[in-house]
Amino acid sequence: MPDTTTDIEIDLFLEAIYRKFHYDFRDYARASVRRRLRQACVHFRCTNISMLQAQLLNDPNMLPELLGYMTVQVSEMFRDPNAFRALRENVIPHLRTHPSIKVWIAGCSSGEELYSLAILFREEGLEDRTIFYATDINTDALKKAEAGIYELSRIRSFTENHRLSGGKSSLSNYYTAAYGNAIFDKSLRKNVVFSDHSLVTDAVFGEMQLITCRNVLIYFDRQLQDRVAETFLHSLGHKGFLMLGVKESMRFTRHAPAFLEFDRKERIYQKRSAHD
Repeated sequence: MPDTTTDIEIDLFLEAIYRKFHYDFRDYARASVRRRLRQACVHFRCTNISMLQAQLLNDPNMLPELLGYMTVQVSEMFRDPNAFRALRENVIPHLRTHPSIKVWIAGCSSGEELYSLAILFREEGLEDRTIFYATDINTDALKKAEAGIYELSRIRSFTENHRLSGGKSSLSNYYTAAYGNAIFDKSLRKNVVFSDHSLVTDAVFGEMQLITCRNVLIYFDRQLQDRVAETFLHSLGHKGFLMLGVKESMRFTRHAPAFLEFDRKERIYQKRSAHD
């Protein structure tokens, strides 16, 4: 069946972004890309994707705003609290055995997951020996993450998630409220490195004891999932841990045999050693 005009437009648009700006969305799940570009066309008042492409190529200043549509920016603190409880109760004891710990939050978006982990590690007494690497393809999202400011209207759900995750203190200890916003304590960022990094095109990122990449792989096609799984595999240290979103899995990737299903329900994996 021949490509529809829209499919051709999408192919050309994704190729244009890659060649002009070096952002590679070509292996993202096509249904998701089509939906997001449809929303972007409405926002930028373009009647079709070809018009959106022409507008972008002639006005590169619109790229940061467009990336907000192309990347996933939906998150909350301690999202899926049972996963954070499993991390706290079952993974943290292993991490305690390391004199220093490196944690990579891949696709950190606007920082909710980062602050969740920073708070959890502080509560477990591991913050001072941990470096957090918070990365995202979207530099505007990284700026929001670095600011650590969220609407107060979201705090009720954050607080409940923190409690259900096994939180050992009140979430209110970590932020101040002002002008309708919750401003998270800058001390939570003292061991954080923010970096622009693409899971699609960039190389292995350090040697980590824990990588979290939650609700990102579901937007990639199978080939790209395999490529990212390989990046994670080579970025993990000896028996390091990988935490995915509850709807994601390593099971169907080429690299599944290299990972032990440490907690199948909560999608926590552990890199196998050569002797496993």
